[in-house]
Amino acid sequence: MTGHTEAVLSVSFSPDGSQLASGSGDTTVRIWDLTTETPRFTCRGHRNWVLSIAWSPNGKTLASGGMDKQVRLWDPQTGAAIGAPLNGHKEWITSLAWEPLHINPKGNRLASSSKDGTVRVWDTTLRRCIFTLAGHTAAVTCVKWGGDGRIYSSSRDKTIKIWNTDGSLYKTLTGHAHWVNTLAFSTDFVLRTGAYDHTGEHPENEEDAQKKALKRYNEAKGKGPERLISGSDDFTMFLWDPLNASNNKPVARMTGHQKLVNHVSFSPDGRLVASASFDNSVKLWDGVTGKFIASLRGHVAAVYQVCWSSDSRMLLSASKDSTLKVWDLRTHKLKIELPGHADEVFTVDWSPGGDRVASGGKDRVLKLWKH
Repeated sequence: MTGHTEAVLSVSFSPDGSQLASGSGDTTVRIWDLTTETPRFTCRGHRNWVLSIAWSPNGKTLASGGMDKQVRLWDPQTGAAIGAPLNGHKEWITSLAWEPLHINPKGNRLASSSKDGTVRVWDTTLRRCIFTLAGHTAAVTCVKWGGDGRIYSSSRDKTIKIWNTDGSLYKTLTGHAHWVNTLAFSTDFVLRTGAYDHTGEHPENEEDAQKKALKRYNEAKGKGPERLISGSDDFTMFLWDPLNASNNKPVARMTGHQKLVNHVSFSPDGRLVASASFDNSVKLWDGVTGKFIASLRGHVAAVYQVCWSSDSRMLLSASKDSTLKVWDLRTHKLKIELPGHADEVFTVDWSPGGDRVASGGKDRVLKLWKH
């Protein structure tokens, strides 16, 4: 699907899987119609590259963060900007995270992390900054809003910080020897999809949505705590039990990659972890113990991102080598290769329903694959 005039840097399906959004180096955000496979709206306003996009878990708002230091909000039904941009960050925006639906059914609180070393939490209804989380001494690379309500941030200062909802620091996790690039939760999939399950039923109202989201979150979390994985430029990953008050040490140190770890992701069922590295490999790990399971080899250049199918049976990887590869997790072998991009593939997403895959990269084309 063509339309962007510069590299596609991020793609993301809406929580119910009905819409797809993309952010690009051409300063626009595009919202695509999945039935006709054409752009529905082109959202203009950013003055530089759009680095990250995030759907609110109720699907009613799309947020984007750019190199222009601004966070912008869009209405996915009309493509119109919702109010003025959210200003305050002094450097570009690295990551965005919405408050989980089971905690806040209104879906009006958003966290943004920036190269300026801070995380800002915004009230998107009033369009103002509620508080700033300052404590990192270098760029914040990733922000996540946990199912427990706390906010998690990773930084180039080698630490991960956990913040309480009032903006105070809960604790700092240390251990990495270099920049921390990426964070993932065992509950990421349900936090992202909120009240929407595989049936595709829409909740009746906010209260119903909150109930459904809480039920799904509790089922996904199971009896144990929410688990966190961090990936770093020190070639390693750590598995954490972040809310264990008596122990700040990681549950496991996961070693094996020969170059930096760019992206980590839990399978939707929380049992497995996949990691993408600049050493051209994707590695699989046990999501509970952190033990190494297998290396998935086939890419001939750096792997940028990994993404799971909603049933946790397949894994997709996007690489600098211009290919997407789908891996079968029973055999740990390549299932399908999806060629078609003319250059590096930066970003990939699998729709929550499992029926479609979207990818984007340097060749400015957004590709949609049907499963």
